[in-house]
Amino acid sequence: MAKPHVSMEVGSDGVAVIAIFNPPVNALAIPIINGLKEKFEEATRRNDVKAIVLTGKGGRFSGGFDINVFQKVHATGDVSVMPDVSVDLVVNTIEDCKKPVVAAVEGLALGGGLELALGSHARVAAPRTQLGLPELTLGVIPGFGGTQRLPRLVGLPKAIEMMLLSKPILSEEGQKLGLIDALVSSEELLNVSRQWALDIAERRKPWVRSLHKTDKIGSLSEARQVLKAARLQAKKTAPNMPQHLGCLDVIEDGIIHGGYNGVLKEARVFKELVLSETSRGLVHVFFGQRAISKVPGVTDVGLKPRQIKKVAVIGGGLMGSGIATALITSNIYVVLKEVNSDYLLKGTKTIEGNIRNLETRGKLTKDKANKALSMLKGALDYSDFNDVDMVIEAVIENIPLKQKIFGELEKVCPGHCILATNTSTIDLNVIGEKTNSQDRIIGAHFFSPAHIMPLLEIVRTNKTSAQAILDLMIVGKAIKKAPVVVGNCTGFAVNRTFFPYSQSAHILIHLGVDVFRIDRVISSFGLPMGPFQLQDLAGYGVAVAVSKEFNSAFPDRTFKTPLIDLLIKNGRNGKNNGRGYYVYEKGSKPKPDFSVLPIIEESRRVANMMPNGKPINVTDQDILEMILFPVVNEACRVLDEDVVVRASDLDIASVLGMSFPSYRGGIVFWADLVGAKHVYDRLSRWSELYGGFFKPSSYLEVRAARGIPLSAPASSLTSSPKSRL
Repeated sequence: MAKPHVSMEVGSDGVAVIAIFNPPVNALAIPIINGLKEKFEEATRRNDVKAIVLTGKGGRFSGGFDINVFQKVHATGDVSVMPDVSVDLVVNTIEDCKKPVVAAVEGLALGGGLELALGSHARVAAPRTQLGLPELTLGVIPGFGGTQRLPRLVGLPKAIEMMLLSKPILSEEGQKLGLIDALVSSEELLNVSRQWALDIAERRKPWVRSLHKTDKIGSLSEARQVLKAARLQAKKTAPNMPQHLGCLDVIEDGIIHGGYNGVLKEARVFKELVLSETSRGLVHVFFGQRAISKVPGVTDVGLKPRQIKKVAVIGGGLMGSGIATALITSNIYVVLKEVNSDYLLKGTKTIEGNIRNLETRGKLTKDKANKALSMLKGALDYSDFNDVDMVIEAVIENIPLKQKIFGELEKVCPGHCILATNTSTIDLNVIGEKTNSQDRIIGAHFFSPAHIMPLLEIVRTNKTSAQAILDLMIVGKAIKKAPVVVGNCTGFAVNRTFFPYSQSAHILIHLGVDVFRIDRVISSFGLPMGPFQLQDLAGYGVAVAVSKEFNSAFPDRTFKTPLIDLLIKNGRNGKNNGRGYYVYEKGSKPKPDFSVLPIIEESRRVANMMPNGKPINVTDQDILEMILFPVVNEACRVLDEDVVVRASDLDIASVLGMSFPSYRGGIVFWADLVGAKHVYDRLSRWSELYGGFFKPSSYLEVRAARGIPLSAPASSLTSSPKSRL
């Protein structure tokens, strides 16, 4: 196969067509950038070239700068590996070229790809081409002049929306906005672009350097109003992320001091941001999401995935109906089985509600919604199970019931059928112990609501076949989930790692810390809500059931809180009945319910944990660490027991399953930024003061002592036997 390169062909019309070839999306890797500079210089020099067309091979212009370079910068801390594209290539070589340059754009022009087109003197596009500057999703800002040229072509409000929300547009809208000069079919794209370039050369069409346009910017006072509103919005929606305000500062600088000054400031701010923790975290998550699809012994042994066309879902409750919704909206037939017609009707109604809700939110067209509902069939027995490719059991957490169901499934389903359970706590070996099909038994653990939450934990036992794992990974992708393969233990990866989260929150309450302050600290760190609001949302029944499981699995490190029982006795059940730690009224945000404070006081008396009966004195930072370091400690045990394939899988699972902020890179990545030694020191101190719940794991202890990152694979500890807990 041809190596990535930049080609140039000069036609008899005197137009040089410079084309990027770097499949699949023509990413701007460093050799491509160097190649562009060479070809542009050659075309400028040659007397037989009158004009230039820049395009991409394979029906795509360019997906943008090569993100692998960011990884290199983050690994070395050396920004100098970033080439100077903005001034050297886009301003000096393309925009200030003595010959006109037209960008012929199709498929996609994103990030640096769009910025090359913005530096050209005109843009001709094929229909439905994606145009956007998504750099802020990686913690940086557009770095090849996009912050300056986009506002000058489409106006300030639209440019800010496209950059700050990383929201792409199609070429049709681009033409209306003035970003695209002509919209033509793919077949005509090169011909029209060549002619356009010649027309500019012969002064029949305007020669526009967009960095110097000012007509779309408006007056300085108008621009300042727009920027002020955008800053307020950014502070609200992205409070912990520096790239949003950085982007707005750079845009403003160019409006006040001129486009070229703006380009220079953009380059400076880009270099600062690319080294920020935010960019490190977001780039880590970007690559981590790609790594989850590589599972040794499953995806690298030449297996072909089988097609899953029809799935049976057992149980039409909250989880079952959510799973069925996810399947039918992705073109997979579903048989929904329930124990009686009332439950079946309720389950089908929930699914219809989910689908109609997706329709009103614009996520599904009316046709697609109707098509999805036509793929659903209800059942009260197993007669439709003879040709299903997979079954997902989603009944209540009851071992004898699940064992009975799996015994029946083995008899009624075809031999190739995958037998999956959506259990969130029960050991898979126990569920399948009475069957002869243990190679087909697998966990498909969805998060609630299942048709919306993006994570799917695929739980394997020692007996699950590689084929079953691979097939479920493919189904996961088909229904737009991120499948993470995990081992079989209580709570699997996410719930196991985060079980100390609410436990430590309850310990803090009983040490005298204010409940609403704890939630505030965790929200301002970047989780969508604190541990107590989360408990309200799930309902207290869940808290009771889950803590029972973890108490029996890990008795040495669980805290038995008296508070939940007291809340239930008081007639509270969180959001379910509108009363918990917060008051829930339709149409308004949850408000702290101060009438819960006497119940908390009573719970504190029962637990009697406050040193000398007085509340402990803590900073917000202490609260954050006392809640999240025990989670890091449990993550260490999960890594030590090989529950996940690699540390970054646990990061992705924490971001997608627990909404840990992606800009902090996930739970293990964040812990490594904080430093294993600091985590270890703090936990050691608290375990002396407040007991064994905080005791550091041996995995954490060894790595803290040796200065080895928590995320480093076990092989980095070769000089000592691997510590087990």
